[in-house]
Amino acid sequence: MNDLESRVRAGEPEAIRETIARLDRGELRVAEKVEGEWRVNAWVKEAILGFFRISQMETMEVGPFEFHDKIPLKRNLAAAGVRVVPPGTIRYGAFVERGAIVMPGYVNIGAWVGAGSMVDTWATVGSCAQIGRGVHLSGGVGIGGVLEPAAARPVIIEDGAFVGSRCIVVEGVIVEEEAVLGANVVLTASTPILDVTGPEEVRYVGRVPARSVVVPGVRPKRFPAGEYGMPCALIIGKRQASTDQKVSLNAALRDFGVSV
Repeated sequence: MNDLESRVRAGEPEAIRETIARLDRGELRVAEKVEGEWRVNAWVKEAILGFFRISQMETMEVGPFEFHDKIPLKRNLAAAGVRVVPPGTIRYGAFVERGAIVMPGYVNIGAWVGAGSMVDTWATVGSCAQIGRGVHLSGGVGIGGVLEPAAARPVIIEDGAFVGSRCIVVEGVIVEEEAVLGANVVLTASTPILDVTGPEEVRYVGRVPARSVVVPGVRPKRFPAGEYGMPCALIIGKRQASTDQKVSLNAALRDFGVSV
């Protein structure tokens, strides 16, 4: 346990403020990949919760817009090389790498968005979510926030993934590198993710394997009142690792008839 972590755990206000400032500058992350596995820095999430506790409500004016909140907006976007299209919003304590674009969407505190990624119109990146480099979050995508419990894994979208319109990814689900989610895919911690490309289905939960092409699906389940279709997600193919990413994405959408 480092000194800053111990001070945050003790509830020291200045340590909490320092942690949020370092999150804002990209010097700390809520979660990071270590030796191929994602590790959650629970104490950083505790600092975010503490920041809400010690911050006061205030009125903030941005041109004709007025906000009334505890957390200010992120500043110095031009120097950071980040494009934000009005009324797109990045909250203080989130980090967005140079070259990323936020259309009229939202990036919450604790989130991390990589270079070359697009947060498209009305897409939301929830608290502490980790969005990799070269990711496209299409219009209306909902990436859920995970603050409590502090040790819980946030939603993670790895490098090069494409998330289609109106998708919802929540409850700490990981979408691995270069995966493609077709429009309206909903992934929760309990959603069955079924690879149906072979003679027998292969079941995943909480994780979309790298380069998978995924569409919404239903599967039958019997209840006392009868049999009904329950939602699931279907892996119907793979992007080819041997081809250029852009070409591969276009091929995936064309070959598998994926709506975006």
